[in-house]
Amino acid sequence: MALPKRKISKTRRNKRRAHDALTAPSLSTCPQCRERKLPHRVCPSCGTYRGREVIEVEEF
Repeated sequence: MALPKRKISKTRRNKRRAHDALTAPSLSTCPQCRERKLPHRVCPSCGTYRGREVIEVEEF
């Protein structure tokens, strides 16, 4: 089994983890109901995609 010759320093370890941070999802506005939604997906509040009603949404 391979063993490291030297201890990896905190700086080197943190440099490797520099790109692991989470980013917030980018949101766009639905042109029909003006709610925030994920781009290229059906709007969960009104059920439209690219100007057409794709799913029926129940009103509460």
